Amino acid sequence: MKTNREYRNFAEEIQLRAEGENSYIVEGYASTFDPYVLFEIEGEKYSERIDPAAFRNADMSDVVFRIDHEGAVYARTSNNTIQLYPDDHGLHVRADLSRTEKARGIFEDIREGMYPKMSFAFVVEDDGDEYERDTKTRVIYRIKKLYDVSPVSHPANPGTEIGVSMRDFFNGEIEKEKAERLERERRIKELNLRIKLMKGR
Repeated sequence: MKTNREYRNFAEEIQLRAEGENSYIVEGYASTFDPYVLFEIEGEKYSERIDPAAFRNADMSDVVFRIDHEGAVYARTSNNTIQLYPDDHGLHVRADLSRTEKARGIFEDIREGMYPKMSFAFVVEDDGDEYERDTKTRVIYRIKKLYDVSPVSHPANPGTEIGVSMRDFFNGEIEKEKAERLERERRIKELNLRIKLMKGR
């Protein structure tokens, strides 16, 4: 069973929504459905894509809004201060930060550009992802649970669980490809040797 939380940051800016004089509405996309490059090894790019149906059965019953995935909670789905819904572009987030003084302070920090991007923490369902060899892309088809959506100050640290989880997934696929390539090369050498021996008779 998959238990490692994964974290993804996306390039889109967080938006502030004016809905009255004392509005503290934050909107953005915690994820998009466009493919994105995760890392590069020896000139080969390895990517990931979240399928539009990935959130269909995900547990989003108590997703919290926090900063950099840590610390205090400023909004949550269980008290209706966060609304989450997938649309054609990705997973849209709408958070109401008006309820507490601390939440309103975070709204001001976001307005001042302290936390320009959005990220989310999640776990993939068992057998909820596949590897497309032709494009070297991991496709996530089913997300099991969404834990939090977070404005972030910096991209996720590759030394955290996100790095471990990605490396585990991709290393297995990369090793399979290497083993198959080596086997093909071995068979070609063996065939060439046989041809050479036959010609020498």
